[in-house]
Parts: sequence; structure tokens; C-alpha cells
Amino acid sequence: MTAPTRPPAPRPRGLAAAGFVVLAVAAAVLCGLWFQYGERQDLNARATAGDAGASPDRIDVDAAVQRVDATARELVLRLQVTPRGALAEAGGLSPAEDLTLQTSPAVRGDLAFPAHGRIATVDVPVALTGGPVTDYPFDAYATELEFAAVQGGESVPVRMTLVNRDALFSLAVDASESGGAAVFSAELSRSGSVLVFALFMMAAMWALTIAVLMGGWFLVRRRAGLTWPALGWMAATLFALAAFRNTAPGAPPIGSLLDYLAFFWAESLIAFCVVVVVTRAVRAEGPPPP
Repeated sequence: MTAPTRPPAPRPRGLAAAGFVVLAVAAAVLCGLWFQYGERQDLNARATAGDAGASPDRIDVDAAVQRVDATARELVLRLQVTPRGALAEAGGLSPAEDLTLQTSPAVRGDLAFPAHGRIATVDVPVALTGGPVTDYPFDAYATELEFAAVQGGESVPVRMTLVNRDALFSLAVDASESGGAAVFSAELSRSGSVLVFALFMMAAMWALTIAVLMGGWFLVRRRAGLTWPALGWMAATLFALAAFRNTAPGAPPIGSLLDYLAFFWAESLIAFCVVVVVTRAVRAEGPPPP
């Protein structure tokens, strides 16, 4: 007679669950590192325009986008102007003659630097087109930048470098040269980290809303009375979502796409669920004893 075969021992479910958690955490960490690397690459990207021949006698302009105000549709551009070669005095910190940096209409005014005076960094506002900001987090903006230099009554070549220092936005630039002037066509959109966080906020709002609806349906179906812990959790979720929404990066105004896709619906459904659960619970409790 053959011995009866034993069924294979079941695998412990705890080990499988632990392995899944470890893989999920590792995937999340790798995704975070990838996003951070992408953000650093965007912030370190440089676009250079003008003075293709790199003549020794020129005006160098280092420009950096410091911050973007989407509501006001403008950005702040920090400029460092440095004359080179015969256009500068000894040391390269002061222009040998009066220098005028001519700009495009979006920059709202030319910049004048007197001769023999040390040139310091200057912040200039730049108007943006596009939007509106209520398209958050998918809003995008554009601007045209053009910088030309005149020193001693004559046009001089300009070489300009543009970088982005605002971590909430990504910058795409098309650089070119026109008659010795540096020309940039810049487009700005929300950075990858902002977009991912906004999508996470919408998913979290809908997940909490579904959880409250499931809890309310369970209480109504069981015809439970006034279950105060459950009602307190539902009411707390109603107010917690408002505070959670205000943490959106960039402080988008009320009425943005984020609100219409998630926040308004979540608040309405949770408030409706709380009212229905309380009404059915009061009816289930019955009239108070005499």
C-alpha cells in the first residue's frame, strides 16, 4: 500500500503581505528619487542666446527666474549685467561708458547703468500671457524676452543666459539671436512634483469620500442609531478636506480645476452623507421615552 500523500503546507500570508509592502515602499522611493532628479535637471538647465561668435567685447547678462506669480500673471527675473573686454573698466564691474539695456515690452522698461558705476543685480517684473490660473494644476504661461545693449550711442553684442530658480514651475525655452540681441521664447508650466502632488490630492479626496459613503451606507443599512464615533469621523473629514485643499502648492484660488474635479464634489457628498445618516439614525432611535 502506498502512503497517503500530504497536501502541501500553505504559505504564510504574513510573509507575502510583508513582501508586497517592501516592494511597494521600494517602488515609491525609486519614483521619488526619479522625480527629484528630474526637478534638479530642470532647475539646472540653461539656455544661452546672442553673440554666437563670443566676441571679447560684449555684454553678458545672467538672468534667473526667481518666482512666478500665476495670479498676477508675471514673473520676477533677476539680472546680473557684466560688461566684457573694452566695454568694461578694469575689473569688469563697471561699464566704461553709459550702458542701456533695451528690453521687450513684456519687461516693462529699459535698464540704464551709468558709466564708472558698479552694476548690482536687479529684479525686474516680466508680464506673462496664457492661463488662466483656474486651470490649476494644468495651467501654462508664456512670455517673449528680448535684450539688446547700447553703449556710447552704439549697439554692442549681448550674450544672455536664462535659468529657472522657481521649483514650482518648469521652464521650456527657445533661444535665438536677432541683430546682436538675445531673444527667448519661454513657456512655463507646473513642475512635475506639483502636478503629482495635485493629482494625489484629488485621489485622496475621492478615496476619503468613498470611505465616508461606504460607512454611511453601512450605518443606514443596519438601521443603527446615533453612532457618535462614526458621525464624528465623518464630520471631521468634512472639515479636514478644506484644510488639506489649502495645502496645494502655489496657493491656487478657489474655483480652480482642482476644486471642480475633486474638492467641491467631496465636500458636497460627505455633507449629504452626514445629513442622511443623522436623519435615519434619529428615526431608528424612535421617540424619546416619557
